[in-house]
Amino acid sequence: MPLVTKRLVLRAARQGDLMDLHAIFSDPRAMRYWSTLPHDSPARTQENLDRLIAHADGLLTYFVIEKDGRVIGTAGMHQADEVGFILHPEYWRQGIISEAMGAIIPHLFAVTDHAQLTADADPRNSASVGILKSLGFKETHRAERTYCINGEWSDSVYFALQRPS
Repeated sequence: MPLVTKRLVLRAARQGDLMDLHAIFSDPRAMRYWSTLPHDSPARTQENLDRLIAHADGLLTYFVIEKDGRVIGTAGMHQADEVGFILHPEYWRQGIISEAMGAIIPHLFAVTDHAQLTADADPRNSASVGILKSLGFKETHRAERTYCINGEWSDSVYFALQRPS
């Protein structure tokens, strides 16, 4: 069952989402702080889509973000208690991730027994760091040189959001 906000439908991925997702995952701007290189072909994006579709067979905790009938991003819990998000650059600075995560976070606490949700970001990604903080996530620690993409090392800043009491 999808989550619906004022502007968005947050739902399970489906095969028809391939080209919208490829538009995101092949865009160097969207992938600047991601943990992989931009996708070089729809076949590479299909690998991600296959995992998203398979993951949605169980409890839905990771969503595609649909706006006006177009998939413009993904967000949710992608492993253990870790959340993340990515958005097509055409939709940056419109409050979309905050709106999506504002619906997703209560859903995750309702359908899981996690004591907290965690997240990590490249500290240079001030937009993502700002969104996490605005959602109530607190910085827990930092680490240097946590991953290397195309010869460039990135650091990480880690966050946690405690389950509401």
